[in-house]
Amino acid sequence: MKEPQSAPAVMMVRPLRFTANPLTALSNAFQEEDAPAPEKLLDTAHAEFDQLAEKLAAAGVRVCVFEDIAEPETPDAVFPNNWITTHVDGTVAVYPMLAANRRTERRPEFIERLASEHGFRVNTVVDFSRWERYGRILEGTGSMILDRVNRIAYACRSARTDAEVLDDFCRRFGYRPMLFDAVDRNGQAIYHTNVMMALGGSFAVICLASIRDPEERQAVVASLQATGHEIVEIDFTQLENFAGNMLELRAGERSILAMSQRAHESLDAGQLAALRCHADLVSSPINTLEDYGGGSVRCMLAELYLPLETGDDD
Repeated sequence: MKEPQSAPAVMMVRPLRFTANPLTALSNAFQEEDAPAPEKLLDTAHAEFDQLAEKLAAAGVRVCVFEDIAEPETPDAVFPNNWITTHVDGTVAVYPMLAANRRTERRPEFIERLASEHGFRVNTVVDFSRWERYGRILEGTGSMILDRVNRIAYACRSARTDAEVLDDFCRRFGYRPMLFDAVDRNGQAIYHTNVMMALGGSFAVICLASIRDPEERQAVVASLQATGHEIVEIDFTQLENFAGNMLELRAGERSILAMSQRAHESLDAGQLAALRCHADLVSSPINTLEDYGGGSVRCMLAELYLPLETGDDD
């Protein structure tokens, strides 16, 4: 079954125990650990979360908000794209997570509520989390940038992205893996592919300088060009400001490109003009979530491609 590149709806999880997660900081160079008092941090995180959700809804994207729970403690629940993906045939996939305190983010009741409360049809749940027992990890669309139209899964190797699990995903869903190494300006492996690359239906935002191997870099470029994507290249400074962590969504016939205010402000006039040729830009300030969670707007949005019970997926 053919899938569109952009989804008309997203799942967001409003945080309840948000704080800097010491277990994820080991592999996430974007994350600051010296966080303010939990109460102050949560108030700010809620304000940022609510403003982003409101802006997306105002732009015409359907936003399905789920409330986190107090126990077990899940400091990164606001980033659901790492544990769940959905697909137009009614399949939901759940993924193996590196940090032990992130594994409880996988919430079967959320999947059930997508059907019972939000009207989506869930036919099958594919559980890749079994790979955790072998120490092999694939953190959803943090690890993979999915070209859903051309069935290509772009992924950079890291402690959170295992080639064998990627192959398992690709066999199950009919994708071709495009695996490469990517590092930050200090030579440290980039923890998630979605901080250095974003893919829309007709464009790709990517930090090509992070792919140090010339052959791997050229292979990625050739693949993007062959599939008709305009490449909007970003540099390391823009990557560090989460300019790679954006997401194309659909509002009726319009494309919406969601990003943080920090990412938007890091882009130059030429890059913004190029992106506006492909989508309407929506940005929102989420500095606290970025600083202490180490993720940005794309990480906060789990796309909902599931069919509706009415049969109308628009």
